[in-house]
Amino acid sequence: MNDVVRAAWSELPLAGWRETYDTLHLWTQVVGKIRFARSPWLNHSWHVALYVTSRGLTTSPIPDGTDVFQIDFDFIDHALRISTSDGGQSQFALAGQSVASFYQAVMAALAEFGIDVEIDEMPNELPDPVRFSQDRRHASYDADAVRRFFQILVNADRVLKQFRTGFLGKASPVHFFWGSFDLAVTRFSGRRAPRHPGGVPNLSDEVACEAYSHEVSSAGFWPGSGAIDYPAFYSYGYPEPPGYRTAKVRPDAAFFSEALGEFILPYDAVRTADDPDKALLEFLQSTYEAAAIAGKWDRDTLECSPGQPQVVRPI
Repeated sequence: MNDVVRAAWSELPLAGWRETYDTLHLWTQVVGKIRFARSPWLNHSWHVALYVTSRGLTTSPIPDGTDVFQIDFDFIDHALRISTSDGGQSQFALAGQSVASFYQAVMAALAEFGIDVEIDEMPNELPDPVRFSQDRRHASYDADAVRRFFQILVNADRVLKQFRTGFLGKASPVHFFWGSFDLAVTRFSGRRAPRHPGGVPNLSDEVACEAYSHEVSSAGFWPGSGAIDYPAFYSYGYPEPPGYRTAKVRPDAAFFSEALGEFILPYDAVRTADDPDKALLEFLQSTYEAAAIAGKWDRDTLECSPGQPQVVRPI
């Protein structure tokens, strides 16, 4: 592996940025809930997600009457930026902000633009939530760790988008879910799924059931938490078909986590591989194949060759 590739896949042990991770997670929930409050429902909650940019994460344009506004995390200059389609712009530094002060600064900036948004202040998918406006405990910002996290997102986003091109069926964008704090892409078999049991902490069963209304094979990147206390790539099938968890997947470092019910590939196994892109694509493809084969998906109809720049897909 050359030095450029090695630098692209940054080292980021969870223990080294745990407090910053927790703070950033809650900040993304504030911003994501603003998008949620103003965006019409799109299947599987796709209307709430954030997207990787060349500088961080963005909401993309959010409706505001006949105008739009957009909120961007800039992880290069370490600022939050709000811009409007009539030329307005406001920003503030991320460092030094608690969750409470961040929430207040965002809402104040929107109010200055005449944008009135109310959100549910209780965090989702986290234990022991505290209202955003009252959370002064989470206030850590390690700029170097955030910059390395962003570099991982850039490369994970790039490879996940390449993987997405090999599927003709319904597939999600590559997007960042602020509830679970992961970058994900999902493929669909086209068949309905059994009703999801719900039970996700601080997330309505109604939302969970809609998200998993159809059979999926989903994969992505997650900085880690709980049973997996390190950054990792994951892949799961819902509903889990018989024989799925015993399937042979690649590369050798990948395994099925009984605790999570997902295949896991430690990020460090990708970071230190001779060819990180190849290792990650092997994991994505082999875990998808495990779900598609065990679930008897119509692969001839759903799959195609991976896309190439400027090459029209043959039909």
